[in-house]
Amino acid sequence: VNGKTTAIPTKYRDVRLLDFIRDYIGLKGTKYGCGKGQCGACTVHIDGVAVRSCVVPLAQAAGRQITTIEGLSGTTATGSLHPVQKAWIEDDVPQCGYCQPGQIITAAALLKRNPDPTAEEIRNEMAGNLCRCGTYYRIQRAIGRASKEVGK
Repeated sequence: VNGKTTAIPTKYRDVRLLDFIRDYIGLKGTKYGCGKGQCGACTVHIDGVAVRSCVVPLAQAAGRQITTIEGLSGTTATGSLHPVQKAWIEDDVPQCGYCQPGQIITAAALLKRNPDPTAEEIRNEMAGNLCRCGTYYRIQRAIGRASKEVGK
């Protein structure tokens, strides 16, 4: 997880990846939302792909590279904030902030696959991440901003 090898104690073998990340490792940035893989609050990267950790059995994640919001900056060459995180700050995206880790992780996976997405591609990719505060426009704008830095 986030570049560190983590042993899985026997008592955690039958839990969800989300519970292991939050309860065993203590990384609280990955949020519990719906518990059904529908809201996106629990999104993490598994081998660079955005997945909903609340529906992934821990056994499926064993031996794979897991990146949470806390480790996203470690995926950059300099170890500084990821371009999506920088754009989130510059565009003042969060309101309550609860969904933001999942939004940022999803956006980072999009830009890794497609460094220059269209507005429609951004909307389509982010459609599965819910924001109760309705900051969708700012989210989309920040992803567009980040794509300019990723695409360099």
